[in-house]
Amino acid sequence: MQDDNSPIWLPRLIAQGGPRFLQIADALQAAVADGSLSPGDRLPPQRRLAAQLDVDLTTITRAYDEARRRHLLEGRGARGTYVAAPKVEWTSVLDLSMNTPPPPDGVDFDDLLQQGLSQVLMRTDSALLMTYHLGGGSDSDRKAGAKWLAPMFGSLDSGQVVVCPGAQAAIAALILALTEPGDVILAEPTSYPGLRVAAAQFGRRIIAVETDGQGMVPEMLERACREHRPGLVYLNPTLQNPTAVTIAERRRKDIADIARRCNVRIVEDDPYWLLADAPPPPIAALAPERVYYISTLSKCLTPGLRVAFVLIRDPHERERFLVALRSFALMVAPLTAALATQWILDGSAGELMKGVRKEARLRHRMAMDVLAGRYVGTGDGLHAWLELPGYWSSSQLARAADSEGIAVTPAEAFAMDAANSASVNAIRISLGSIKDRGRLQAGLQRLSQLLARRPEAFGAAVV
Repeated sequence: MQDDNSPIWLPRLIAQGGPRFLQIADALQAAVADGSLSPGDRLPPQRRLAAQLDVDLTTITRAYDEARRRHLLEGRGARGTYVAAPKVEWTSVLDLSMNTPPPPDGVDFDDLLQQGLSQVLMRTDSALLMTYHLGGGSDSDRKAGAKWLAPMFGSLDSGQVVVCPGAQAAIAALILALTEPGDVILAEPTSYPGLRVAAAQFGRRIIAVETDGQGMVPEMLERACREHRPGLVYLNPTLQNPTAVTIAERRRKDIADIARRCNVRIVEDDPYWLLADAPPPPIAALAPERVYYISTLSKCLTPGLRVAFVLIRDPHERERFLVALRSFALMVAPLTAALATQWILDGSAGELMKGVRKEARLRHRMAMDVLAGRYVGTGDGLHAWLELPGYWSSSQLARAADSEGIAVTPAEAFAMDAANSASVNAIRISLGSIKDRGRLQAGLQRLSQLLARRPEAFGAAVV
């Protein structure tokens, strides 16, 4: 049993790391997760810990209360406070592979859902929520979409907004509507895997265009457009998945000019724009007649809202898009669409997104601290790109991490063609899918330790 004077688990409080009581609770959780604290260990009395950390007693009381809420601690009366026996979830996989928004601190999803659904049921005939709807969303849904897109574009005609059951459905429908079998789609060499899957299903070819540290190179894009005459160019220009690169405004203007000169159309898949710190204007704002813009709620709010908004300016192309969409996804689930619309119009979505953005930035600072020297990220968004030391390949590292209960995504998963699958040696880590910040810290620490070792230490586990 650990002596209660031991400072081994004590946190290093950071001025910009969020409320101090949460930092202390997170440190407790991380210590339990990595074994620094074990069930039955006695914690210091609150006054002693307050003195050790140079904080007031109220801060420690709030930290201990938060730790009890997380089922980390148990009180034993006059004998003191002890580490509680862990739940089964402590042995589950630490998932750094799935890009989902982190749960914002202080947001009660149960309450948010209850209030939102209550408002929906008060204002909507329940029969309308349980029947078929025309694709593209109701007038209210499209108005909500226009409000959601206003930070990117200002005031919009809601008739130009189409409501879709997620960004993947929108990408697939755009491919069907705007290209023919055998057509070329230009994309970055390392990009969103859903594009590759949809293109393969529909018989389209992806050709990769060279990138540098700032995204797709305009000169190489123009050369590829003239050589291949693509049906579409696909870009994820803000906090790109997986590299986290944001294309600067000057380069966006160059790309917009190329789209006009070469008469090509761009699908701008932009799920992270609202999470970014001062992002440049969308390419769709620079060349509105050439660009189809997609913004999903799944990456800013919650994956449970399978709602995406697509901005299509031309009415004939909107109708072509809707015809393509109806071939495999008739509509967004009406109840889901109604809840998303309610949250956007009453301001709940904006408040939730602020909380997600704040939590994401706290988690990036944690990752920067734990993975110092390896972290490649901008400090916002949902993910970071880790370039690996030469003694690890990304597939080896992913298998070794899996053997230690950590899920990460290797670079090969994002390669747009076989030629590029081995050219990048990196992994993507997602910072939102682990609910508790303490468990995330423990996972990052284990990953950092793994990166520092050589694969020979794992023998058959990585061959």
